[in-house]
Amino acid sequence: MLRWRIALLICSAIVLSYLDRLTLPWTLSEIQKEYPFSDQIKALFDSAFLIAYGLMYLGGGRLLDRLGTRRGFLAVMVFWSVACASQGLAGNYGRPTVLGMAFALVMLVVSRFLLGMGEGGGFPAATRAITEWFPVQERSTAMGIINAGTAAGAVAAPWLIWLVLRYTGWFGLAPWRWVFLLSGGMGLLWTLWWIADYQLPERHRQLRDSERAYILSGDVAGANQIASGSGPSFVELLSHREVWTIVGAKFLTDAAWYFYMFWLPKFLMETFKLKFSAATGVGWIPYAAAGAGCLVGGGLSSALLQRGFSVNAARKLALGASAAFMPWVMLVPQIGSVGWVVLIFSLAFFGQQSWSTLVMVLPTDMIPRQAVGTVAGMVGLGGALGGIVLGQIAGYLRDHHHSYTPILITAGSLHVIAFILICAVIPRIRRIEFRMNTPQAL
Repeated sequence: MLRWRIALLICSAIVLSYLDRLTLPWTLSEIQKEYPFSDQIKALFDSAFLIAYGLMYLGGGRLLDRLGTRRGFLAVMVFWSVACASQGLAGNYGRPTVLGMAFALVMLVVSRFLLGMGEGGGFPAATRAITEWFPVQERSTAMGIINAGTAAGAVAAPWLIWLVLRYTGWFGLAPWRWVFLLSGGMGLLWTLWWIADYQLPERHRQLRDSERAYILSGDVAGANQIASGSGPSFVELLSHREVWTIVGAKFLTDAAWYFYMFWLPKFLMETFKLKFSAATGVGWIPYAAAGAGCLVGGGLSSALLQRGFSVNAARKLALGASAAFMPWVMLVPQIGSVGWVVLIFSLAFFGQQSWSTLVMVLPTDMIPRQAVGTVAGMVGLGGALGGIVLGQIAGYLRDHHHSYTPILITAGSLHVIAFILICAVIPRIRRIEFRMNTPQAL
């Protein structure tokens, strides 16, 4: 069925998104041989990405609500692909240091900022596409498939990067530079598929009438709100505590996720004295578990809905089950076996991406379709800010000779706190009634 092919198309974009954002964490050891830097500079790379990512997540959501999914997703993919490739051009070029940083490192900070700016539009676009192409009872499954792209990209990243580092070096460019250039090029190739295959269900020529009717019948409430006006204002969205609660939950839980994602390669190499090849040999396993979590979390929620559970019960049962996997990571500092540590991180990655899939579905349950991109942007901004805060704390503690223990204990508690917050503030997940902006007659 065509809607599942559309889900695969969007999933592949998310694969490239996570491949692009993980190019730097996995090549840091190679770059550091040429341009040495501290852990706080490493945290600065991450923060530059997340600041732009969060702001563009917010602005990109609003932009996508105005441009539409087809044009908006095309624009952000081109932008972030070029930004990713630009990291391969970082160098001193005879320039002096800037605030004590080599000019090449400044260029990397700028490139990471631009990459975050482009990628910030990715998930708002994906959320809009899910709302456009799937009825409510299938959205968590579809979002799970798309969110599994995060894991696929993260699993592929260490292996592809290892291959590029081992077998390139063409035209006198260091192999680590080709990692960025080739990754960015893959994104530009994807845009050809997008242009050829994505349209709204109402306009897609290959969509059968029966499937079109099924898709459009699944969002009657949203369609009625669309017909009644141009959507709630930004101020109106902010006036509802449900919106703030989802943003707050994402702030808490993405703080842990971004720490795991950006610091796991470094943690494994430092803690267990692993070489790059050995770290890539085990570092992909937690990301594979994350992919399974994407599918299981969304699939569990959809299965509960099909068995007659309410949306409120289906979402919260799945969220609670996901949060239960997270505290185990607190045990990591007490374990000296790399195998057991990878297993525990795998449980955490599984729970995190199961959780993330469900949290990204919540706006589609409560928000009218034409405002979903904006709310998804607000949620993403909250998550990015959480990642910045915990990442900067981690960099400071590491540069001041502290262990990873306090960070891992903090990260392991955040999902449980977020789940309690959602249950306390949103007793029932339901469609929110907004005051709509009605176009004025001329």
